[in-house]
Amino acid sequence: MNPERAWLEYSADRIEAVLGQHKAPGAVMGGVVTPRYIQFRVRPQPGIKVGKVAALAEEIALALGCEQVRIARSGALIHVEMPRADGSPVRLLPLCDSIDQVPSFAAVLGVEETGQPLLLSLPAPDVVHVLVVGTTGSGKTALARSILASLARHNTPDSVRIVLIDPKHRGFAPLAHLPHLEGALIDNEQAAISRLEVIVHEMERRDRAGINRPLIVIAIDELADLLQTGGKPLDRLLSRLAQRGRQAGIHLLACTQKPSASLIGSSMKANFPVRLVGTVASRDEARYATGIADSGAEKLQGRGDFLLVVKGEALRFQAAWIGEEECRTLAGAARVSGPPALSTRGRS
Repeated sequence: MNPERAWLEYSADRIEAVLGQHKAPGAVMGGVVTPRYIQFRVRPQPGIKVGKVAALAEEIALALGCEQVRIARSGALIHVEMPRADGSPVRLLPLCDSIDQVPSFAAVLGVEETGQPLLLSLPAPDVVHVLVVGTTGSGKTALARSILASLARHNTPDSVRIVLIDPKHRGFAPLAHLPHLEGALIDNEQAAISRLEVIVHEMERRDRAGINRPLIVIAIDELADLLQTGGKPLDRLLSRLAQRGRQAGIHLLACTQKPSASLIGSSMKANFPVRLVGTVASRDEARYATGIADSGAEKLQGRGDFLLVVKGEALRFQAAWIGEEECRTLAGAARVSGPPALSTRGRS
């Protein structure tokens, strides 16, 4: 038996021993090793509550010799996940190269628990708009940047147009030279309002004409901050696009630290059916961000460790990452031809 296999089996025995000692017996049924963490899948004995196992997180971490573990239910099993000491990032461009064919309008998110690439199709009925949530250091802006870069890599400027709204002029700046951009990067609320007004007119024109292409992706970093400075005019424009944009091929990709209704509005929040949730500050924030009790989002490791939440189900994945130099390379390789700017198009 190789040393890694022996260590995994030893760790599984330690988990079972802790559960047995605290009268919450269960058996480790296997697991997976990902680039950033190791997951053990535990089948608890009948009658054992998930909360009782979750309450043993500190004892299990001590037994495994790690700083902390994340415990969450998945179907009939309980996942016990510990960070890898030799964790490595998932780089976007090599990951894209490993995929035989990426469908049109699908974004490459990263790799899921099994190590398989994880893709998200924006036009799918249960996707539409995407909210990326996480504290500083979670990797939320880096994930949004990878989503946009993958869309640009696998779709021509004729088929996908991107609007970048970045008040801090940092997170999306590496993408500013993509030929897919609809105008320059926007870094203030007045410019954001002006651009969104144009897109709302475009949405209305498309509705009348019955068209929905090219796809328009509006990416917003620090959504809550932008809404606080932009006030009701900006909130009204974004709410209209969130409610009616799907039929016109217009999608929102927004990042925020706290997705509370008081910060981004309950009506707009309800129109983000997909959440990409990184580490948050507390168990309460985890429940609010995911809409799931005991999601364990507060125990995520940061730096691209995320949950994909759709229809009340959560899937853990490691987000793909792209650096600034790679963004410049991608922009240089992309096709430079594209449609005229929205502001110059007819609105009949």
